[in-house]
Order: sequence, then structure tokens, then C-alpha cells
Amino acid sequence: MVIIDEKMAAAHRPLPQPPPPYRPARRSTYDADSVPPPPFASYSRPAPKLSALPPHLLLHILYQTFPQRPEFESGTVVRQRRTLYWLSMELRRVSRSFYIACMHILRSSYLPAYSELVKYPYTSDPFPLAATPPTDASSLTNDPVLPSLQRETAVLDLFIALKVREDVWADDSELHLERDESFRDLFDLLQPRARTEDLLRVYGERSGFISSKLNGTGGKNSRKAMLDFASLAVSFNSRRVGIIVTAQGRKRTVVDTARSRDESLEAAAQRLTMSLGDWWRGAERLVS
Repeated sequence: MVIIDEKMAAAHRPLPQPPPPYRPARRSTYDADSVPPPPFASYSRPAPKLSALPPHLLLHILYQTFPQRPEFESGTVVRQRRTLYWLSMELRRVSRSFYIACMHILRSSYLPAYSELVKYPYTSDPFPLAATPPTDASSLTNDPVLPSLQRETAVLDLFIALKVREDVWADDSELHLERDESFRDLFDLLQPRARTEDLLRVYGERSGFISSKLNGTGGKNSRKAMLDFASLAVSFNSRRVGIIVTAQGRKRTVVDTARSRDESLEAAAQRLTMSLGDWWRGAERLVS
């Protein structure tokens, strides 16, 4: 008797023939079964990017770069300052999404220190709700920097750029001395001047003769007869304050008044607004 193993028998069996190659059948108007299956998509999805994440997720990731357990880690303050320096000098330059997230962290971190250095009787308001720019991506795609009506915001950004470097340099060497004259220029001239310009815009819009493009104050017809805030600037020093109007590439001082050292910026801005309104109405009468 011969016992035939099943594996031996299977080894001698002929291998099955491979399936014929796929050939798309020609579409026939008379045979519905000859329609080929739908082809695969010829395009590929773009590679995912970190900057394409939703803002709240990107912000959460950036917060994770800071020390998470300061009570168990040494040198936490130094690491925080180095991380803020990295956000300011490197990461925010990557893309617009990173710029928005980094500036959110930097401004919220350094705003208390900035507010403490504002000199009395000056006031400060870098982030008013009324001057919030549009946030839709279609209106901001072509702008290199985030638009802002508030000119004091730029002064805060200058303070941040200076402060992050001073903090890191002070951590690197005990011999480094903070340059007080740099901060003195910011808070003796730039901050009160920018704050006065912001107050001038607010009071001028209320009076109806100053328009700002970002918030769309006034229609196209009314804006032609109004002063554009972008063409206005304030000249500011300890004794005098004035308004400079730029027209056709030329600068002209149209208002100049005296001020005392202890005068509030709100009072000076109101006086400038009244004088500018009188000048504007007189210019309108001459044109008409």
C-alpha cells in the first residue's frame, strides 16, 4: 500500500494561471456593462503643515515649549526668558500663523512690565476693543504685518524686542548693565506720542472729520471729504504738541499748541482735535 501525502500531492499540482492584465474596456453606447470602473484620483493631497493647524492648537503647542513643572526644575526663569527670546527672534518669522501665535504670547507676557514703565500722568491702551482689525484670512493674506489702528501697539512691540534681548544678555553675564537710555526714549517720547495719536483718532472719528480705513469709518463719498488718519502725525515734546499733515509727499504743521508737563494726554488730544477741526472746516470752505 502506498500512502500519498496531501502536501506531496499538492506540490505536483500545476500552479493557477495569473489573472489577465487590466485593460480598460472601450465605452459602448449599447453595452452598459462595458463601462470601466472609475479611475483613482490623479492628484495627491498636500503634505500637512504645522502652520496650518487651528490657532488654538498651535498656541497650545507653543505653550508646551515653556517649562511645565517649575517647582521641580532648576533655572526655570532663565529657560522662560530664552524661550521668549526664541519666539521673538526666530519662530515668529516662519509664517503668518506663527507670527500671530508668538505675538499673542509675547504681548501678554510683557504687557505688565510695559504698563509699569508708563510715566504719570500718561495713560496707555495698546489693545482697545474698538480698534480690532478684521480677522478673516482673505482680507489679511497680502499684508506683511498684522494691521492695527492702534499706533501704541507698535511701541509695545519695540519694547518687547528690546526687553527680550536685555533679559537674555543679563542672564548670560552678570557684568551686563541694562541700557536705561533705550527705555527712556520709548517712554519719554514714543509712547506718549503714539497714545496722543490714538486719542486724536478716537476724538476725530466722534467729531466726524477723521476716517480710518481698517474699520471702514464713513462711506466712499464721505471719506473723500474727511481727513485720512494715515496722513496725520503728532509732534510731541515736554513743552509743545502739534499735528502734522502729509499731503502729496509734503509734511505741513497745521496745529501747534503749548502744553505743561503735568497735562494729561487726553486733555492735549481734545485740544488738538478742536483745533484740527477748525482748520479742516476752514480748508473745506476755501475749496468750496
